[in-house]
Amino acid sequence: MGRKPTNRPTSFDIAYRAGVSQPTVSRALRGSKSVSAATRARIEAIARELNYSVDKNASSLRSQRSNTIALLFFEEQSPDDSKINPFFLAMLGAITRECANRGLDLLISFQKLEDDWHVRYQDSHRADGLILLGYGDYKLYESRLRQLVRQGTHFVRWGSVDQGSPRDETGVTIGSDNLGAGRLAGEHLLGLGRRRIVFLGQADEHYPEFAKRYRGLCEAMIANGIAVDPRLQRDVVNLEEMGREAMRALIEEGVPFDAVFAASDLIGIGAMRALAEAGLSIPGDVAVMGFDDLPAASMTNPPLTTMMQDIKRAGAVLVETLASQIESGEAVSRTLPAHLVVRRSTAGSGAPT
Repeated sequence: MGRKPTNRPTSFDIAYRAGVSQPTVSRALRGSKSVSAATRARIEAIARELNYSVDKNASSLRSQRSNTIALLFFEEQSPDDSKINPFFLAMLGAITRECANRGLDLLISFQKLEDDWHVRYQDSHRADGLILLGYGDYKLYESRLRQLVRQGTHFVRWGSVDQGSPRDETGVTIGSDNLGAGRLAGEHLLGLGRRRIVFLGQADEHYPEFAKRYRGLCEAMIANGIAVDPRLQRDVVNLEEMGREAMRALIEEGVPFDAVFAASDLIGIGAMRALAEAGLSIPGDVAVMGFDDLPAASMTNPPLTTMMQDIKRAGAVLVETLASQIESGEAVSRTLPAHLVVRRSTAGSGAPT
């Protein structure tokens, strides 16, 4: 089971106290899922009691790993000069905490999609794996994902999940259940008596997450005997001003509608501005809801109903999945549920009289 404790605590001392092998201690302290939760907790408690800390340099030399992962933000259109989707910025805290819990260092970098960023990280051994956040048009990004898979890069991304297989041609993906969330959003608006529901978001292969949200809305409408009017779907990218412009155009065209489901909170906030400028009341004339539950959603007037993506859980699962891939070479794409958060932009609204 190991050797008796010495004056200076080592992983062998922890193994002796815990009644396990030294490799088990090493795996447990790296956060490996191959060690049961109970054993891992016992080993961690003994390590704290002995004031033991992992020698990262020695560990890296043995494993030829850096004990570092790289978080790469990719340039997107954004409401400010950061060119980073605020949803991903909100996820940063959860990713950082999970890395700290696992004893991993985190490199954070802003990248342009066309750059050879992978060469600067895993290929140069600066990082053991990559977390990819943000990409805008998926069709411009897809070929790079396939390239990473072919060269054996450890990476995981946040996006639209289409499979449950360990690793497909575009790698491992973590994302929300966009289809189910879209269905739930539709059921919420339909339950309030709304029948002419606008969808603001580019719903095609270029933006697969938005496309699934729209498909879920359509499924809810069809299930309730409501015909889907294609005039009520407008292609909008994830910018507040684009939501405002699309809503203005729809109002000017005179197409009747009584609700708006925006593919993101930013788009929804823009739509609310256009409705207010047109003298339409929310939710009296038009019920409005978004997607993401950004902090700004609760600060609008009225506060915006939205589908909440679990940012804390998402950040932890991204790190957990990448760590598993680095440790064992195996990882599975996963979907996480989104939850309805009802606020005054829909609450208590009914069909207009």
